[in-house]
This record gives sequence, structure tokens and C-alpha cells, in this order.
Amino acid sequence: MDLSKVKNDEKLRLCQWYFKAGFALLPFVWFVNSIWFFNEAFRKPPYEEQKLIRKYVTLSAIGAFIWTIIISVWIYIFQTNRVAWGEVGDYISCLIPTGRA
Repeated sequence: MDLSKVKNDEKLRLCQWYFKAGFALLPFVWFVNSIWFFNEAFRKPPYEEQKLIRKYVTLSAIGAFIWTIIISVWIYIFQTNRVAWGEVGDYISCLIPTGRA
């Protein structure tokens, strides 16, 4: 979709929809929202809906960043402690490696 052909109120509605969809544990949607609407929020000449679009773009970027940190920390903790957790570590693994590290 080419955002230059979309009316400003429709851009705002779409940006809001992507922001709300990110709350369904979909941080990638927030990332896409922040990238896709960045130019509309910060580089285009001012228009009425731009202030709200800027708000949603900023919040989407912050949300995606926080989720990236959370997921990275969980991956680190899981990878370093899976063997020490014993059966629990095995049960929450999708693929169980053989042996010990």
C-alpha cells in the first residue's frame, strides 16, 4: 500500500489499528508500524492527524524495543539454564538436545 495515496484520517486509523494489534503479543506489528509510518510522523509537513500518528509510532517503537529486550533476556536465561532445570527444561523445549553441554 502506498501511503501517499491514502487520506490522512485513514492513515491515522490504520496506524491506530496496528498499534492496538501489537497488544495481542505481536511485537513485530509494532515494529512494522514504527517503520511504515515513520516518514508520516516525523518527515512530512505538519497536518492535523500527524500529532497522533507520531504518538502511535513512538509508542510502537518503544513497545517493540521492550519486547526485543524481554525476548533476548529469556533466550539467554533459557539457553544457559536449560540443563540445570532438569525435566522442566526438557518439557518447555521444542527440541531436546542429547547429552550435556
